[in-house]
Amino acid sequence: MPLRKWVESANNAIEGILYAAKTQRHVRYHLYAASTILLLSFLLGISRGEFLIICLISVIVIVAEMINSALEIVVDVILPEPDEKARVIKDIAAGAVLIAAFGSVVIGYIILLPYLERAVTEGIKITKHSAEDIAIIALVVVLILVVITKAYAGRGHPLRGGLPSGHAALSFSIWVSVSYISANFIVSLLTLVAAIVIAQSRVAVRVHTAWEVVLGAAMGALVTFLIFSIFY
Repeated sequence: MPLRKWVESANNAIEGILYAAKTQRHVRYHLYAASTILLLSFLLGISRGEFLIICLISVIVIVAEMINSALEIVVDVILPEPDEKARVIKDIAAGAVLIAAFGSVVIGYIILLPYLERAVTEGIKITKHSAEDIAIIALVVVLILVVITKAYAGRGHPLRGGLPSGHAALSFSIWVSVSYISANFIVSLLTLVAAIVIAQSRVAVRVHTAWEVVLGAAMGALVTFLIFSIFY
């Protein structure tokens, strides 16, 4: 029961993210921007501390935008008719997002400018990273792609149905990462079997169709493989 309640709560929370991504174009823009900035930072080879700051400001901007969207909905429910107070509330919330976004741009500019200047003067050199670091980034990118794709598809729940299967995408992403990290055929094979079992179980319990599972598995595996091919 506790596990089921936790899964249900997680499902509701992720569904909120999907709703925001589907209905609020600015949320989608911030998700696109976060993915691009993370990959660019990874490409330029910024330090671990700087990368942590980039991740933090990206999260802050996305959270601020989602809170702003939630406040707008609440105001529209409470004050459906045009109202000056409603306008002020929405303007203040939007201003908070603007401050967060502007601050993130300034911080990102300060951090990335030296690396961009070096890339211009010396040419772009793809920085190589450890397999463990790449695995985490790949998992984050796959998760963002799943959220965006589910938002556009507009069917099912985040952890129950919908296109594509998030379970399949993440499990096959982990399989590719484990294959690179372990460099062991047996370990890779066992992880692949586990990923297939997880994907097949989604079809067996009729949470996903076979097509949704195949698309999720392909997305997770191909995106992770591409990221490893570039950075490993």
